[in-house]
Amino acid sequence: MPEVPVISPYVRRRRLAIELVRLREEHEYSAEKLSREVGIQRQKISRLENGRVRPDQDEIMRILAHFNVDADRWEQLMTIAREAQESGWWERYRDEMGPRQALYADLEAGAAAIAEYQMTLLPGLLQLPAFTEARAVADRAKAPSRFVVERSIDARAARQRVLDRPGGPSYQVIIDELAIRRHAAPPEIVRAQLDHLIDIGHNREKITIQVLPLAARIEGNAIPRSAFFTYRYRDPEDPIVVAVDTITSDVVLTDPDEIGHYTSLYERLRAAALDTADSLYFLATVAQELPDHTRS
Repeated sequence: MPEVPVISPYVRRRRLAIELVRLREEHEYSAEKLSREVGIQRQKISRLENGRVRPDQDEIMRILAHFNVDADRWEQLMTIAREAQESGWWERYRDEMGPRQALYADLEAGAAAIAEYQMTLLPGLLQLPAFTEARAVADRAKAPSRFVVERSIDARAARQRVLDRPGGPSYQVIIDELAIRRHAAPPEIVRAQLDHLIDIGHNREKITIQVLPLAARIEGNAIPRSAFFTYRYRDPEDPIVVAVDTITSDVVLTDPDEIGHYTSLYERLRAAALDTADSLYFLATVAQELPDHTRS
């Protein structure tokens, strides 16, 4: 199975974008002037500064040379550019995973800390294969082939290994009671999944599971409108990233003001949620109400 890289190419593209804008503004250049003087199309400059394209190392070197960047900064920016060019293991699974799951795999790669609020589904990074299979079938308009289902399960397992690798991220997840009560798989699979979460919560030091009851009082009546994820990286200059799970796509945010909204909301949800011990007891209580597939 594939090894998870220690960096996120997506995040490094965003970091490179920040550094290129900073470099251009230090020299009081407009994007149009830079485009004209280094011979790179204005549209390409824009895409680089928005982190929307894998960088061409030759073009990055031309920009650095034009601004006479010193050796240390040159090495730093070229390292970021090389890492931004990489293709992770998820590219081989993109058809089965879909672009949304591939994006999450990219963001998870190299993360130092992941925090998730899950509104309607039990968290993907902690799913059992049977639960993942049930969702792979349910989320498609027509029944997928067995090959597609198995590839989806393999891809999910590869994503989950990010939590097991040496130096892997800490992981905090707040699960809304709605995601626990409204079954996203057959009851016996949901029970096995809840038992799995309980086991993880008791035995995995770097994983924290909390339940947000429907009746919880959230400070400021700050009601979340969708699931969202926060990723922090080891390089302190890399941006904090928030991915917001909408119905049709995912919105990826790196603007500090927008990030601040979600980090503040997460802290309010965490304060309103049950503590870890009560959360695991809650999961156990719900699990006991469901059929146990291990018994005849």
